[in-house]
Amino acid sequence: MAERRRNALTGDWVVVSADRVQRPWQGATESRLTGAALPWQADCYLCPGNDRAGGTSNADYRGTYVFDNDFPALSGIAAPASDDALLQMQPVSGTCRVLCYSHRHDATLATLSEPELLSVVELWQAQTNALMREHAWVQIFENKGELMGCSSPHPHGQVWATSHVPTLAAREEESQRAYASNGGNLLRDYAARELTLGERVVARNNHWVALVPFWATWPFELLLLPLGQRVAFGDLDGADRTDLARILRTILRAYDALFGVSFPYSMGWHGRGRDHGDHWQLHAHFYPPLLRSATVRKFMVGFEMLAEAQRDFSPESAAQRLRDLTTR
Repeated sequence: MAERRRNALTGDWVVVSADRVQRPWQGATESRLTGAALPWQADCYLCPGNDRAGGTSNADYRGTYVFDNDFPALSGIAAPASDDALLQMQPVSGTCRVLCYSHRHDATLATLSEPELLSVVELWQAQTNALMREHAWVQIFENKGELMGCSSPHPHGQVWATSHVPTLAAREEESQRAYASNGGNLLRDYAARELTLGERVVARNNHWVALVPFWATWPFELLLLPLGQRVAFGDLDGADRTDLARILRTILRAYDALFGVSFPYSMGWHGRGRDHGDHWQLHAHFYPPLLRSATVRKFMVGFEMLAEAQRDFSPESAAQRLRDLTTR
């Protein structure tokens, strides 16, 4: 038996099949994932003191470190606009930066201590606050692991600040604004509902909740939400930041324990854009590709590419497996 579930944030639908984790698999398998072995690598572009591909040398930093991307996807120079009915084009400009989480090449967010994670949270907040002054949208994200196309195993993420609001953020804006017209806050109401039901909650503390969304597409997808009204990173106070570091450590270590590997994922933060209202709620998405083991991944192909997303086992069963690992 299968069902369709609607994503309240984007309007997308996903087909959820009956739990079939053990169905036969004769497709491609990945090499078992391994972590970096050394705390410093001479050939790493992101390690302290090393030369980067663009020729600039890194500072001999400790802790977090930020620099402008040597090969940015966006720049301060925008392309011309076009109002052609079929070939529409808009100018886009922006800033791209690399955010190193640690000077240690062998670290990941999951292996950092709570104080070190708090430094990363403070870095995210500082970068968002600074870049939002001159840009319409600030996107903090991380692609972790080779399966997600990460070009360096050194622990790092990125921030792209853009002159426009990107497509997915614009859709989330529309949904939250429409819901607010009836007097509610979409993600705060959703978090309250999930906390009442409990079946998809993975972890929570005084200020945050991590859950597998009702509409999750990726096998072990997570949505991380503040429990109070926080529309953007700038709204986080000291208690918010401390509890965010704590819950990040909990869920990322659960990810690593799931299949006994340093878990790959793409993650990113969505907060209110420059011109958005207070109907927003800050949140983070985690999209991990591993399906049933360290070597079997979820492929978005076929029906997913041509029709709509489909998942092989329920969000509830994924949440239970992750929840069990947070208590160990």
